[in-house]
Amino acid sequence: MSLEIPRPIDPSLHPLVTGNYRIATPAIESFYELVVRCLHYRIMGALIYGPSRIGKTRAIEYVRLLLARNYPRMTSYHAQCEHKPRHAEGPFFANLLEAVGDPDPNAGSNPSKRMRLTLRIRQAASCSGSGMVLLFCDEAQRYNDNEYEWLRDVHDALDRQQIKLFTILVGQQELVAQKTAMQVAGKTQIVARLMVEELSFYGIRNARDVATCLNGYDQTAYPEGSGWSFTRFYVPQAFDAGYRLVNDADVLWNAFEKAHHKASLPGQLEIPMESFARAVEIVLKDSELQDARGYRPDQVLWEHAVRHCGYVQSRHATGRVLVAAA
Repeated sequence: MSLEIPRPIDPSLHPLVTGNYRIATPAIESFYELVVRCLHYRIMGALIYGPSRIGKTRAIEYVRLLLARNYPRMTSYHAQCEHKPRHAEGPFFANLLEAVGDPDPNAGSNPSKRMRLTLRIRQAASCSGSGMVLLFCDEAQRYNDNEYEWLRDVHDALDRQQIKLFTILVGQQELVAQKTAMQVAGKTQIVARLMVEELSFYGIRNARDVATCLNGYDQTAYPEGSGWSFTRFYVPQAFDAGYRLVNDADVLWNAFEKAHHKASLPGQLEIPMESFARAVEIVLKDSELQDARGYRPDQVLWEHAVRHCGYVQSRHATGRVLVAAA
């Protein structure tokens, strides 16, 4: 029986149980390539935009993990832009101080917060020896013009100290409208510093994208280098006999399509990463007890997983139309 086969770690510690893992989608790969291009060409700012709940926050986490592995001397921060009834300088800098790990982000006057922020970033850049720091601003459409100006001031202050701060603004489609409005208003300094590159972020849009993601489960080993991919961990006998999740890419895509049409959802199918990952987790966990040589999850199980992954429920809750780009 599969459960009797010894695993390299306690199953309760596996990332699939803890939720502490990220799988690359084609959109995330494009996101990472854009960030790397910005670093190489010294492009100080870019904006990534897409519908809510499509996986942008998970994408930031994945890109930061990749950067930590491939650019170990690069420090990156993830600031969660907050919804504020009034856009004051104090809360803005406190939010960024929290992102860079300040122990008491709300302490002090506004000028002292601003100074502490630049000091912390400068220290991180000098400790790593790269002279460069990356700041991801999540839900950046919540910023107003003043906050963009303050962010530009931080850039300029660091620039005078030979520190390069790269800012990646991540948010909803309103970000593009903000950029256009600034261009029309002649606020070219903000655009030229923070919004040079653009990337439209999207979900999983076809069976080929599904295959790319499923391949991640088949290839990613945990612990690293152990030979125990996520798929093998749950169905070792089937895996050793040749089964791979990627074999079922069309089955899973068709199950999402069927659910999409059955629920009469508008627009073309575009699967958020959260719903996709949950569907795969359901299949792997439910397959564990069925594992055997020659085992393969059947279509009914994939359809069950899609029904319970939250895709239709979240689309009904948000009531939005996802339009997949051609």
